[in-house]
Amino acid sequence: MARVLVIDDDRETREVLDDQLRRAGHGVQTASTGTEGVRQARERRPDVVLLDAELPDMTPAGVCRALEGEMATRGVPVIAMLAVDQEEVVGAAGVSDAIGKPFSIRELMGHIDAALRRARPEVDPSRPIEFGLLRVDRDEQRVWVAGGEVTLTPLEYKLLVTLHDRRDQVQSRDTLLSDVWGISADVTTRTVDTHVKRLRSKLGDAADYVQTVRGVGYRFAVSPDEH
Repeated sequence: MARVLVIDDDRETREVLDDQLRRAGHGVQTASTGTEGVRQARERRPDVVLLDAELPDMTPAGVCRALEGEMATRGVPVIAMLAVDQEEVVGAAGVSDAIGKPFSIRELMGHIDAALRRARPEVDPSRPIEFGLLRVDRDEQRVWVAGGEVTLTPLEYKLLVTLHDRRDQVQSRDTLLSDVWGISADVTTRTVDTHVKRLRSKLGDAADYVQTVRGVGYRFAVSPDEH
């Protein structure tokens, strides 16, 4: 399941895509303007953006620049939805991919799947993590900090590995709830904060590797020397 943000000024298109994407198991947000879409993306980072190439307030290039200009949304793949005569407009916009209208939902899903694969390359589950003071054995799910073993709960371990494997991306609390805990009615964003606090306390000298991005969520340090 992916979190898809649809930015399109046509209400019927938004409603159709909302329905079809949800039927396919994806979470969906919609916006009618580029300004609103960028705001939503900053509040809750999507996995992929479906962008109408002809919005009333922003060009595709403008939307892409706005997303790349914020740490919280940098690197989000953007798929432009364009008419036949818009290829040249989108060519210099900085979008990740483009799909011509009209398109089938099956074709769109193929583009979304490809964008997600590029954005989240598969991690070798047998490859250990060696990052500064931190070492993780994925096979045995064991963690060491500065040579001393640290005991984590299964959720704390999954949270740590998820943040590490996406260390070039800020993870919102909603994203972590979805990917670490799974969508659940009895879990709130405060749960994420609580587990991050406990994880940091257990990591000791490596606690600073898990960083807070104010107003957005959390990220893992890109380098062990990052402060």
